Amino acid sequence: MSKRKAPQESPNEGITDFLTELANYERNVNRAIHKYNAYRKAASVISKYPQKIKNGEEAKKLDGVGKEIAKKIDEFLQTGTLKKLEKVSPVTSLSPVTTIQNAQMTFLKMMIILLISLNYINTVVLLDLKKIEHKLNHHQQIGLKYFEEFEKRIPRTEMTKMEVSEMTILVDTEYIGTICGSYRRGAESSGDIDILLTHPNYTSVDEKQPKLLHAVVEHFESIGFITDTLSKGDTKYMGVCQLQQKDEDEEEYLHRRIDIRLIPKDQYYCGVLYFTGSDIFNKNMRTHALEKGFTLNEYTIRPVGVTGMAGEPLMVDSEKDIFDYIQWKYREPKERSE
Repeated sequence: MSKRKAPQESPNEGITDFLTELANYERNVNRAIHKYNAYRKAASVISKYPQKIKNGEEAKKLDGVGKEIAKKIDEFLQTGTLKKLEKVSPVTSLSPVTTIQNAQMTFLKMMIILLISLNYINTVVLLDLKKIEHKLNHHQQIGLKYFEEFEKRIPRTEMTKMEVSEMTILVDTEYIGTICGSYRRGAESSGDIDILLTHPNYTSVDEKQPKLLHAVVEHFESIGFITDTLSKGDTKYMGVCQLQQKDEDEEEYLHRRIDIRLIPKDQYYCGVLYFTGSDIFNKNMRTHALEKGFTLNEYTIRPVGVTGMAGEPLMVDSEKDIFDYIQWKYREPKERSE
């Protein structure tokens, strides 16, 4: 009787671990499914590679490993870590890998954070976590502070008030802003606020202009709408907001999670289409686009040539332009839940 061979560890386990963490972060936090798929594919391919990868250039020869992933592999091999992952807490990435590998965490903290990531949480666990609050990082402290409020859905009436009052700055200036997600599809409640933002002075051929995003964030902070910041980059802001009471008789609003993305003007409507969803609708639309000879993602729509290579991005000035290119009847956001 032959002995079953024990499974062998991959010589590139460290690389596949961080790629898996990045994939989870992109899916659960940024909702960037195409990036999630890219990282997962790269991790799968590398896990089967029989030799230890020495650098990103070697990794780039593998199917599914592009230039950006190769850069991250170089950074990891040279430093032993990844700056992007250092900014991601175990709670937001929802990855047990980071939680378990952090040797400085106590067993209690690891179990609590794992419970939070799996949505198994109760009052007792919250009380235990508050006892060690001083040991948590900034992201975890914010999550703990507003955990019970974040768990509650945002009524459509509250979302509409945000759109009418707090988004006024975007209407009164050259900014263009849209609250996307299920709210734009007409849902009666939402999990968080997802704002897409653009400006005519910012296109995909320009250098990044973080001041355009930061100016809006600073305005929201000045009027008390934004109360806490989780992260503020060049093109994406993640934080906490609270709609202000207009009169004393009005019930105080809860704190809500808010993401604001700054997108180049020429990519804006592809972004609005993508982040409006739903996931099923986006998948069906991308499939139809391919059938009509186009490739469509959250950035651009491009014609696919006879060689299978995508051409230059097409000009898009509205969501309807995208529907017209692929010869698909335009559907209002409220018709895109399936």
